[in-house]
Amino acid sequence: MRPIDAGGDVRFATRLLLVQLATVTAVVVVCTVVFGWLAVRQLRAESEASALNIARTVAEDPDVKTLVSAFSADPGTPDAADLRGGTLQLLATDVAERTDALFVVITDDHGIRLAHPNEDLLGQVVSTPFEEVLEGNEIVDWEVGTLGESARAKVPVLPDDGGAPVGEVSVGFERASVFDDLPALALSIAVVAVGALALATLTTLLLRRRFERLTLGVQPEELVALVQNQTAVLDGVGDGVIALDVDGTVRVCNTAAERMLGLDDPIGRSFHDLALAPDAVDDIRSGRARGGVVIGDRVLYVDSRPVTRGAQSLGDVIVVRDRTDVEALATRLESVRAMTEALRVQRHEFANRLHVAAGLLDAERVPDARAFLGDLLARGSVDFAVPGIERVPDPFLQSLLGAKALTARERGVSVRVSEDTLLLGTLDAVEDVAAILGNLLDNALAASVRAAVGRVDGTRAGVPAPAAGDSSAWVEVALLGDREELVLTVADSGDGIPPGIDPFVRRTDDRARAQARPAPEHRDPDAVHGRGFGLPLSRDLARRLGGEVWVIDPGGEGRGAVFGARIPGVLRPTDEESS
Repeated sequence: MRPIDAGGDVRFATRLLLVQLATVTAVVVVCTVVFGWLAVRQLRAESEASALNIARTVAEDPDVKTLVSAFSADPGTPDAADLRGGTLQLLATDVAERTDALFVVITDDHGIRLAHPNEDLLGQVVSTPFEEVLEGNEIVDWEVGTLGESARAKVPVLPDDGGAPVGEVSVGFERASVFDDLPALALSIAVVAVGALALATLTTLLLRRRFERLTLGVQPEELVALVQNQTAVLDGVGDGVIALDVDGTVRVCNTAAERMLGLDDPIGRSFHDLALAPDAVDDIRSGRARGGVVIGDRVLYVDSRPVTRGAQSLGDVIVVRDRTDVEALATRLESVRAMTEALRVQRHEFANRLHVAAGLLDAERVPDARAFLGDLLARGSVDFAVPGIERVPDPFLQSLLGAKALTARERGVSVRVSEDTLLLGTLDAVEDVAAILGNLLDNALAASVRAAVGRVDGTRAGVPAPAAGDSSAWVEVALLGDREELVLTVADSGDGIPPGIDPFVRRTDDRARAQARPAPEHRDPDAVHGRGFGLPLSRDLARRLGGEVWVIDPGGEGRGAVFGARIPGVLRPTDEESS
């Protein structure tokens, strides 16, 4: 599946960097504009407040009140020559010089200038409105007068004895002096803005580096494709998949793995804390479960492999494959192969005996031929050397027991049929019975061989070694037919089942392997049961048919174990039994 690329050839981390830088730049520009506007407003407010305070101070001066009241009371126009060197002019000039004000103007109640920075304008009416001030109001505003635009404050002059205002005091600051600190303030804002952009760039680069480290250089577009592919793979395959991080925590687990391992909500939990047997967990993590592990009633092949990207370890991926049906089929095929081989031996030996009978007839030795054929009729077609084999009328079971007896004889174990055997019907489900009985026989044969080897080596305390020619290793089979149900038991001469060991659970630790397997020189390399699946598969197969496989007697102290099996619906009763 091709990764989705929403940004052309530009990597996501680069686009993220550019977007973050553009966002931070926009924020810094907006903040700079706002801070600049606030700075201008603050400077304007400070200059207006300064002008108002100066004007109030001058208007409260006793000399100013007295002189302005006197000029206002005089109906005539003040003489400009007298005003140039007058007290009000000197006072206004001194205040303007000390406060760096553009002007300090004092007028009477007719708006006649009594003090002004331009002496040529003394005695004339002011150029800005003054009526509102004479009504007793203070005014702060930006106006354009004879000296240009300025921030000015106008305050009424009140007489000492109270009453209506007798004049006004106007103080102004020119625009240049008001905003002379603005360049330094703007420079400070610019430095902060540049610093913010630099910090944002550095932070974005660090975040980009951290992002790529966390995603191992995989871009979000590729992550989308990975998620799509992962979902398709995990949901589209029949195998179970579990992904573990470096700490052994489950991060991915598909439904197939949950079903096979019997897990409930495993994601986010440690693999060692899941509801699995400790032996199974150790086998899975160590890789020993690749050869198969029995969990519940299922045979699973579990493969655990480490995952790396470059030199970095990412954890492990566990693949679970259900091989229960395959192993069961392999067991059936093995049993059928053994029966087929036994039938082939029967055919070969029967043909040889027919050749003998034909030779006797060709030699016209009819009495000898009759005697030979009578002996064959009495003993059966092939002598499998299985005591009590005549109690088993079914040819397939005879062949299976004969084939197992031949294998057992090679390993020093005799197979016999119990005197309690009573089988009246014939088999319908040959493969199922062969699989279950074959596994039980293989298990009993292995136990008998281990016990015999232990006797010879003197490893069984208190048990004497067998005498020459004495076969103390044996396996006994009893077959009972109950209409369509087959009940069978398999006993052996082994040492029994060790305490605390469940024979239907595959043991994979080294000590149990040593206990459960014969010595290499006595091991059958082709035996399926050598992998520890025989008994679990036999029980699973019997349960599928509605039956059961169980331990009748665990044995021990010189006694072998006895296993029983009940298999319904596998016999076809004879006509006499049906009636």
